Amino acid sequence: MRYLFIAGLLLLGVFQGICQSQTSANSFIDYQRSFPRISDALKRKQDTLIKQFEEKKLPWPAKYIYLRSFKYDSQLEVWVKYDQNEKFRLFKTYKVCALSGSLGPKRMQGDYQVPEGFYYVNEFNPKSIYHLSLGLNYPNASDRLLADSIQPGGDIYIHGSCVTTGCIPITNGQIEELYILATHARNAGQDFIPVHIFPVQFKNQRSVDYLTRFLKDFPEYTSLSAQMKLAYQYFDKTKELPIVMISKKGNYVVEADLPVEPPKTVKVVKKREPKPQRFFAEEEIAKVVDKLPEFPGGKDQFQAFLDKVSRDMIDYLNEDQPKAYVMVEFIIDKEGKPANARVIKGGNDELNEKLEERFDKMPLWSPAIRTEKPVAIRLKQSIFIEKALTVSSASTSANDR
Repeated sequence: MRYLFIAGLLLLGVFQGICQSQTSANSFIDYQRSFPRISDALKRKQDTLIKQFEEKKLPWPAKYIYLRSFKYDSQLEVWVKYDQNEKFRLFKTYKVCALSGSLGPKRMQGDYQVPEGFYYVNEFNPKSIYHLSLGLNYPNASDRLLADSIQPGGDIYIHGSCVTTGCIPITNGQIEELYILATHARNAGQDFIPVHIFPVQFKNQRSVDYLTRFLKDFPEYTSLSAQMKLAYQYFDKTKELPIVMISKKGNYVVEADLPVEPPKTVKVVKKREPKPQRFFAEEEIAKVVDKLPEFPGGKDQFQAFLDKVSRDMIDYLNEDQPKAYVMVEFIIDKEGKPANARVIKGGNDELNEKLEERFDKMPLWSPAIRTEKPVAIRLKQSIFIEKALTVSSASTSANDR
């Protein structure tokens, strides 16, 4: 079998860090500390991180870190280890607080998609407009073969500020923690911090069911999904990174010797009757726009709307449901009118019905613009609802970046 890259040394982060000699023991940390945001973050966060490592009986600092992101589940896992021969251990899971696009890989500039595949951190940005950010090596070798040859897109980051149009956003406090962990690992010699972006958390049956339905509509995505699942299963079983190669056609090939899993019994759940929906021909829904629609009053007013909705929905949580992470999909038509709101993840029947009603009754937006004309576009919005504390995500994202 012929492949472009054997073992995915640079592309995939399987090579867990080539320890190179440095001019001084702390040269990279010293360089990062010269930036005010990093210096302040180290003062605020490092002692807390050290205590958290001690509580989990983990040596500080981690010399190797590995990041797993799950798009549909809105999660970012941080795995760490101190020695190259150790197994990775889970340190923390962050909630990705804003989403953009749908399942599937990124294939062109402006499609608002979060990439899917095997990447590594190739940039530390202490002056990011999103507080702090870690850049990913998109497009990688696979993307350069399969994405648009002229405009594949780029500038994919893990960053703060909870807003995105195709990246992986977490809170400012969380990106400070992650940036410090990555800085220490880089300083210890891990030049290629692996970041694997999966479509779903394959242990979550509801997420797997959604992926199965998605593949029926987009069967061309089946091969990539299968390789991603194999890589997930290998790490989940061994706590070691899989060997991933790239074929001449740009497809990932994961080498992992795993037993065939027996088919799982899918629990049948009775669902509420679907509400009437406005009809939109598929060609009416823009995939790419020059300007996204805008809530009246802008982002601040939309955030205020989300905060109020999140608070109002607390009363509809079940008694045994202290919190819910809900994702709503809706359309803003070419007149700016909201339509066809539906909950695609989370909640419960009563909560989802009330939430859809609130989104359908939003005021008129300024519509999306494409080639100087208003067009309809499908959006997704995530909302976190909690009885003790209410937090909602901070951005609206296009269904296809």
